Amino acid sequence: MMVIAQAYPGEGGFGDITDRYRWYIALIVTVVALVMANMNVITAQMQRLLNSNMLNSNTMSADFEEVADIMKMYCASCGTAEIDDVKLKQCPDCDLVRYCSKKCQEDHRPEHKRECKERVAELRDEILFTQPKSTHLGDCPICFLPLPVDVDKSNFQACCSKTICLGCFYTNRERQVEQRLQETCPFCRHPVPASKEEFDRNKMKRVEKNDRVAIRELGTACSIEEDDESAFEYWTKAAELGDVDAQHFLSCSYLAGLGVEKDEKKQVYHAEEAAIAGHPLARHNLAVYEGNNGRIDRAVKHLIIGANLGHDDSIQALKQYYVHGFVSKDDFAAALRAHQAAVDATKSQQREEAAKAFAAGEISFCAGKEARHKKFK
Repeated sequence: MMVIAQAYPGEGGFGDITDRYRWYIALIVTVVALVMANMNVITAQMQRLLNSNMLNSNTMSADFEEVADIMKMYCASCGTAEIDDVKLKQCPDCDLVRYCSKKCQEDHRPEHKRECKERVAELRDEILFTQPKSTHLGDCPICFLPLPVDVDKSNFQACCSKTICLGCFYTNRERQVEQRLQETCPFCRHPVPASKEEFDRNKMKRVEKNDRVAIRELGTACSIEEDDESAFEYWTKAAELGDVDAQHFLSCSYLAGLGVEKDEKKQVYHAEEAAIAGHPLARHNLAVYEGNNGRIDRAVKHLIIGANLGHDDSIQALKQYYVHGFVSKDDFAAALRAHQAAVDATKSQQREEAAKAFAAGEISFCAGKEARHKKFK
């Protein structure tokens, strides 16, 4: 342990007040010099502490978090403190360290690489296993009730690229029949296409306007016609524009090798992107993937999230894990309640009446809808 070798004058040792000030200044200069001389050692030691298992503990103390915040005030490589004329930049991949320059970042990379990779995985999991507020489908734009997870209970409108629930679709049609009105889209009031050709023309108008949903639907149409290469291209573009279903379809394409070479890493990546955005089927596929690879705890997490979104296959799979002892009674009961609540939130009298009419064959949707969604199920 280093000791400051500056003697403090005893009582009456100061000749005058000036000597006292000089002693204080000398003391401060000595301390600063010692700290700066050992900053690299201090930084390295504290960084190893930050990246130890304590960082992963849910019981991390407030004092430890405070230490982490303090450490981010210094360059992880040279120890330079962030002051008015020195601005530190965070590691572009993780949130553990900051640097004063590109050179310091490069110099520190060999030491930081492993810890950075582990932290990136932790941050990814934090996002991946956060419960979405709703599915990627959102609400019906007319009745504002959550759209059902079962895509057969809603209808895509090519004229405006909106997905309408079966209840609003049926109610609108009944009103138009009763009043002898022209049949129009429930949302934008565009005349309903009289043929599949007209339906496709409406869709192409939306594609020309760079509508991500229309582009995804065009890819789906190509997939139904076994043109997997074109389907992959359209889905890629739709995914880049933010379409969640396109992310799911890309994952399935990489899994099956349709229109592209099989790639497990990309398959998982696109499935995760879709799951994070609330896609229940993509989430279920991830659970299957994790379960097949022996990561049961991760599979269960995925299934609980999917069940909470109202996904029937997820709750059924979770039931099997519960039967085999991988899920606690309390967790399974909570998932059952959340699943039922999510399903109930999508119900309405209009939708129930529409479902009966649809089952009886009184109403129908455009050709290709059922095949579109069941190809990758």
